[in-house]
Amino acid sequence: MAPAYACGCGAMVPDGRQHVTVSREVSAVRWDGKQEDIVMRLTVAGDAHKAAWIMPVPHRATVRLGDSALFDELDTATAPRIRTRHYFWPRGHDWPFAGESGSASNQEGAAAPPVSVVGRQRLGPFDVARLTATDANALGTWLRDNGFALPPRLSQALRPYVDEGWEYVAIRLAPGQGSGTTLAGTLDPLHLTFASDRLVYPMRLSRLASTPQSLSLYVFAAHRMEPRSTIGGQLPQILYADRVRDAPGALASLTAGGTDFLTAFDQQFPQPSRISGDHEMARTAADTPYHQVVYVDSLLTVGGIPAWLLTLPAALALTFATVAVVLRHRRRRVVIPPPPVQIPPPLRR
Repeated sequence: MAPAYACGCGAMVPDGRQHVTVSREVSAVRWDGKQEDIVMRLTVAGDAHKAAWIMPVPHRATVRLGDSALFDELDTATAPRIRTRHYFWPRGHDWPFAGESGSASNQEGAAAPPVSVVGRQRLGPFDVARLTATDANALGTWLRDNGFALPPRLSQALRPYVDEGWEYVAIRLAPGQGSGTTLAGTLDPLHLTFASDRLVYPMRLSRLASTPQSLSLYVFAAHRMEPRSTIGGQLPQILYADRVRDAPGALASLTAGGTDFLTAFDQQFPQPSRISGDHEMARTAADTPYHQVVYVDSLLTVGGIPAWLLTLPAALALTFATVAVVLRHRRRRVVIPPPPVQIPPPLRR
């Protein structure tokens, strides 16, 4: 059986001996102190015709399709600010050195059954099952009986979530999509909503991944947020931090209700086996804005003409004037002849 390929917030499981990889995962998270929303979009590749994706959640979740436009709006809102820096003297890619200028570029009691199906629905190309589980092995058995080829090691990896009473969202491509269809490309985004008194992003299943993992996360809250720890990855790289005002379209739903402070960051996990837990976010000491700035160097011009070129006539004129003044001064200067040489008279003997 092919192994499970973990992604940032869950695990992707291919069918049979086929393979699937998650090449990119982008998620937007909104938290108002009581409820959390996760909108995620996965880009996958491989030769699998179907695959299962398992995501643990701390409380019962509702699932619906997300708006694909959200991620374009996020790219626009967090785009680096462009600043131009002018330089005076031409460089190697400028005339006359080159022909053209360059460009820059909580849960049920102990009496609850081991596994309960709390809901099942079809959303676009997805078959979504929402489950509760009090036993990791029972959860694995149920998933396999329902078409999810769950490796035993993933079943064991789910045990900490079972022990904490978390629930699960299990997703696969809906039947009837065509036997020749390969699971590849960017999937429709999914929008999960669940109660939570803390901002948490599930990450523990990613320790099963055999290849380096990356996470792009957009966090909407009342204040600037940051991970409490690196959980075994590299230091997160902050890409954007500021309030989003007059948000358009899909972005407006995440900023409404006082959650208009957006913090975006990327994080790399070169050795997924070191991932120690889920990402928990905490408020920073201050809501300090941060924007990436990209500087574009440009030759200083005046009316389309390089400024240095306009200074040449003035420089030449000044040079000629200086030379003329020096020559004129030399011509007018009175030359005092040296005093005559006094020859002493001869000595008399």
